[in-house]
Amino acid sequence: MAHMPLAEFADKVTEIMPVIMREFLKKETEEFYKAKITIPQLVVLDMLVREGELRMSDLARLMNVTTAATTGIVDRLVREGYVARESDAEDRRIIKVRPTAKGIRIVKSANEHKKAIIVKMFSVVSDTEREEYLRILTVVRDKMRDLKS
Repeated sequence: MAHMPLAEFADKVTEIMPVIMREFLKKETEEFYKAKITIPQLVVLDMLVREGELRMSDLARLMNVTTAATTGIVDRLVREGYVARESDAEDRRIIKVRPTAKGIRIVKSANEHKKAIIVKMFSVVSDTEREEYLRILTVVRDKMRDLKS
């Protein structure tokens, strides 16, 4: 393949990625609908499962949204029994959120569903292409982490 200017590469990625993401999200949304959970709720729940108990302010910071926005999402997750919210024993102004067993189960189910979608999507490319794709994603992830430092 001939050298492609970075701007042209960005145009092509901008053209291709939405198609892939739309198909991926369409398949994922079917599972969310069954569980009566939205994508933002699942993102919060997944973060709580990965991180464990978090203060609302830390959760908002990790999500890069306001505490008020996080509170709305957490309220719905509490109502559905996916998370529990508690005041800190030492400082009642601090609110902590943790996933419940029901929340952990839904994240596990969603991740299994995601994995099945990825297996199906990448079954159409060769082992070599999958390895190269994973290598590139890993490089990009690592470089993005370096930019944060």
